[in-house]
Amino acid sequence: MKMRKDISREKLGNFLREKVGAFEFKPSVYYYGTVQSTRDEVVWIDGLSGCHYGEILQFENNVYGLALDLSETSIGAVLLTAESDVVAGSLVRGTGKVADVCTGDALLGRVIDPFGRPLDGMPLSVINTRALEQRAPSIIDRSPVKRPLETGILAIDSMIPIGRGQRELIIGNRQTGKTTIALAAIRNQMPDDVICIYCAIGQKSATTARIIHELTESGHMENTIVVASSASDRPAMQYLTPFAGCAIAESFMYDGHDVLIVYDDLSKHAVAYRTMSLLLERPAGREAYPGDIFYLHSRLLERSAQLSPDLGGGSMTALPIVETVGGDISAYIPTNIISITDGQIYLSSDLFFAGMRPAINLGLSVSRIGSSAQRDAIKWIGGRLRLALSQYRELAVFSQFGTKIDAATSQQIHRGERMQEVLKQAQDETYLVSEEAVLLLALSHGVFYNLELSQIEQARKELLKYIHRVHPGSMHAIESTGDLTKEEMDTLKKAMDAFLEEYSHAGE
Repeated sequence: MKMRKDISREKLGNFLREKVGAFEFKPSVYYYGTVQSTRDEVVWIDGLSGCHYGEILQFENNVYGLALDLSETSIGAVLLTAESDVVAGSLVRGTGKVADVCTGDALLGRVIDPFGRPLDGMPLSVINTRALEQRAPSIIDRSPVKRPLETGILAIDSMIPIGRGQRELIIGNRQTGKTTIALAAIRNQMPDDVICIYCAIGQKSATTARIIHELTESGHMENTIVVASSASDRPAMQYLTPFAGCAIAESFMYDGHDVLIVYDDLSKHAVAYRTMSLLLERPAGREAYPGDIFYLHSRLLERSAQLSPDLGGGSMTALPIVETVGGDISAYIPTNIISITDGQIYLSSDLFFAGMRPAINLGLSVSRIGSSAQRDAIKWIGGRLRLALSQYRELAVFSQFGTKIDAATSQQIHRGERMQEVLKQAQDETYLVSEEAVLLLALSHGVFYNLELSQIEQARKELLKYIHRVHPGSMHAIESTGDLTKEEMDTLKKAMDAFLEEYSHAGE
């Protein structure tokens, strides 16, 4: 019995000696600094000689900040969380990490903050993360933008087409329908399996909650991710919001998916960055914005692209939103972003209050991609429609002065009024490509020109129902191919003539 105990002790001793001998002490080395001063959410730090730009810093009591100003004598950081716990003399250490966000399919249908923390009250477990700041794809990594991204809004798809990989600015005064257009584009992407990301930058919590409720009720939250920072959040959180959304979109893009991202809006983003820059005592430029405000938005928007087939062929389409004051598109931030993007959709307050919804000003709106990213079924009509509407609006302004006009001009105004009426859409109304082609063909064929303005809306709805019922094959062919053949065009024109005769008799 004694011999067995000795053997057990010997085995235990050998085991312990083996483990102790294999143990290797690896100390964790942290660089520490000391808070010199703090005021207005900005902290100045002494030490941390190895700190990097954009590094996450950890203060006492689990307060975090972001290093944004590196000088020879001190480091300037903006706080991401509570300020009251950070005082002069507090210790701060560098984490060695830059800001990142979680990515992956688990985010679909979720609402998160710029660091990937859930805001919808449900747990979130993801494995993959991606740094918020990334290099934009090079020219070699890109392909031409040729595939259309339909918004379901007839005026946009026919005259200001958007392609996958494009950056199209939505600009206008407040309360003119900018967010409505972006949400319509999101709702129209579900049949095409396009992943949508909505970045609410400094929005009121009630506004963001209403948007999430609308998307949830309509069933479009399934393919949507909301990255939100409220108006009560720190400027640093608002500053990081679009970069977080862009990083998530990039992860899907490099996996071969098509992504639509909405930045709502970059005016508030610029204000948040201006606030941080002024508190960091950086030199102020035009309208008190820092000199690198253009670089801030260009490095964000340049990450949107149509990737080459070698990289999977994915795309990221950006719809940045900018709010103007008094319709002034020559202000600093609007002109900056107009010069970065591939076109803009300008919404006019005058048209909005005159009842034109969406209130798109065709004279100031443009798509620099043009018809290269447009379906053949609507390409040949869209250009002529834009020209006719532009001429009508010029003549309509001229006729308001009471000048006597000839019969040809009067006829042109008469037709323009009906074209404009057909282009009106309700807030939650979107069209299929086949329906847009039918309406454009109807305008070209003169279906609505002999109707009263009050009859246009009902006639438009009845026409679509009639064509769907009588020629479902033609509608399916247009939807699947995106083209409108001569035979189908003749067939649809005959059906429109029959509808017009039937509709006119019904009105009598």
